[in-house]
Amino acid sequence: MPIHASFPSYGQPEDVIQLIEMPSAALSEGEVRVEMLAAPINPADINLVQGIYGIRPELPATAGLEGCGTITESRSPGFQIGDRVIFTKRAGTWSEEVICAADGVLKIPAETPSDQAAMLKVNPLTAWCMLTQLRKLPKDSWVIQNAANSGVGFCVIQIAQLLGLKTINIVRRNEVIPELEKIGADICLLDNADYINIIKDKQPELALNAVGGDSALRLMDALAPKGLHVTYGAMSRNSLKVPNKFLIFKRIQLHGFWVTEWINEEDDEFVHSTYQKLARWMIEKKLTQPIDSSYSLANIHTAIARAKQDKRSGKVIISMNE
Repeated sequence: MPIHASFPSYGQPEDVIQLIEMPSAALSEGEVRVEMLAAPINPADINLVQGIYGIRPELPATAGLEGCGTITESRSPGFQIGDRVIFTKRAGTWSEEVICAADGVLKIPAETPSDQAAMLKVNPLTAWCMLTQLRKLPKDSWVIQNAANSGVGFCVIQIAQLLGLKTINIVRRNEVIPELEKIGADICLLDNADYINIIKDKQPELALNAVGGDSALRLMDALAPKGLHVTYGAMSRNSLKVPNKFLIFKRIQLHGFWVTEWINEEDDEFVHSTYQKLARWMIEKKLTQPIDSSYSLANIHTAIARAKQDKRSGKVIISMNE
């Protein structure tokens, strides 16, 4: 019987996640059966189990918001056995097997590396949307971001380069800078007030904030007048307290972004074509996310502990059936 990482109540994942065996159910019309290959552990996955994410599934639930797998049975004309898919809707991907409605999965090229495909749903699409869908940026425009060594940060650097944009990348540690420069980061600076003067001539029109608190305020200070400040994460858990001067005299615009809602609100065909473009960049090795370590589903608690540690060198991946 397939194993699932289930949680019967909300709490810390290391306390509430249980590995349980569940019999494989028969498919209903319009459903597919997916043998899972890989799934990442994202901050959003941790928050979901804690009960503080933007959605709260009915309990007990299986953890995991994204992942990659292979169709092993289909009752949908759009999918065949052997198709490689990712999940566009929450399906509980920390499992050996997932059964879901066919409209919750998306076929991707078979040659897409499974570990990278497992991370395709969230970070690459978030980066692409923020760079292209919120403001039209001319080529050679500057974009500034904090948490530049995060999964989204890596994607922002690479996609910006493909789009002809330049990036200012703000980080907390010097040791991560060489890796960012290796993938095309134009400028890398430590997250303190000193960087404001260093880049004052760049005048970025777009700032991407994953941290909040004082780090977010420094991005506002660095923005060009009428610049757009986008918050898509809150790593510091500190709220935005915006000085009036940024809104009145600088006239910056504040915007929030959650890729889950963008997917729900956008035209399906456009979402699908965008994912195909991102998958193709992955195949061509133009778009990659660093992987810190990989664990079997049986070692889920060790994997979670590693994912919650600071100073990792990338994402923690759960590998299944490979």
